[in-house]
Formats: sequence, structure tokens, C-alpha cells
Amino acid sequence: MTATHPNAAIAVHNLQFQWPSGQPVLQNCSLTVERGEFCMLLGNNGSGKSTLLRILGGLLKPQAGEWFIESPVGFVFQNPDHQLVMPTVGADVAFGLVEEKLPLADIRNRVDDALAAINLLDLKRRPIYALSGGQKQRVAIAGAIARHCHVLLLDEPTALLDPDSQIDLVKRVRELVKERGLTALWVTHRLVELDYCDRAFLLQSGQVTDEGDPERMKALLQTA
Repeated sequence: MTATHPNAAIAVHNLQFQWPSGQPVLQNCSLTVERGEFCMLLGNNGSGKSTLLRILGGLLKPQAGEWFIESPVGFVFQNPDHQLVMPTVGADVAFGLVEEKLPLADIRNRVDDALAAINLLDLKRRPIYALSGGQKQRVAIAGAIARHCHVLLLDEPTALLDPDSQIDLVKRVRELVKERGLTALWVTHRLVELDYCDRAFLLQSGQVTDEGDPERMKALLQTA
């Protein structure tokens, strides 16, 4: 089912999700992300953040509710090793284009454009195993850019990175959103990352209980 909104890239209305055991995860969860926004989703472990992202990414199906997401969608996992499947950087970015049956020249152009966008063009032939964690996450993002994804879903993409790489990645995603007219929903529990988003949502016990200005949300959570 779809929840529509005039300028929404993501719209969720009253989503309900529970595991087969009967344990509820999302309960009447609702939010809207406008086209061109970089939004962050906050919440404690078990609040339903990753579950919501997986529903939006088509990896899980809720029991009830309505949702809409503008396609195509790129999903970036917490651990990039779970989604990088080819031996080299360029080959991995190109792998996602197989289904489009593009001419070889178009594939090369898209791969080069995507790698240039995340400042890794000079590592096109580098083996995946030789990359840092931050570089691997950039390759995962490049795969979405090469497929001309309109929406990026990022599930705690900085969780396994060192502090400098964390900030570098969130800055680059913000730049991509603004430069290319993308929309991004980024799951985090790091309050410092709120400095780079347009809006933030707080998910508690499966519901969005607050949303709005990142600075207000940051101050609220710092005093909680």
C-alpha cells in the first residue's frame, strides 16, 4: 500500500510490524521525508530504526500501514562487507548495473561518474579487501549513485568507522544530497552527526515521538 504526499520522497503512515514470535517492533509509525532532504532517524537499540529502513528498502513487509518511497532506492548497510560482492572497486560499482543491460560505454561512464562523486576514481582498480572501512562505505554509496537512485537509505553507516572517517562520510553524503538533488534517510545514534542533516526524527518503542530541527533534537537528547 502507498501513503502519498505532494512533495514526499518517503511517506510512512501507521506502519505496524511484528516478528513471527509476536514481538511488536513498529506500532503506528509515521513520518515524511521531502524530496531533497537529508534526514536522520534516532532512537535507542530496539526502537525499530533498522526495521523501518528495511521495510522502506523492500527487505521486510509490515503487517499493516501505508508507505511510499520514490524509486530507485539505494540501501547502505552498517557493515559494507555485507553488500560488496565483486573483487575490485570498479567491478563492484558496475555490478549493480547488470540488470539495466546498458552498453559498455554507458556502464563505464556511470561507474566513473559515481566514483568521482565520492572521490574514489583513482581507486577504481583497487581490490575491495585493500580498502578502509570508510572507503568501502563510499563504494556502497557509489553503487547507488551509478544506478541513479533517487533515495539513499543508510543504516548506521558510520558504526564501524573511526571518528574522522565518520564525519568525512556524513559530510560527503550531505554534499551528494545537495549537489545531485537526492533524498537520504540516515539511521544513527551519534548526536554529532545531527550537525549535518536538515531534520531529525526520534523513534521510541516503534513510534516517531518527535521530529524537527536537529539542534533542538540534539539539545533535547543531550539533557535526557
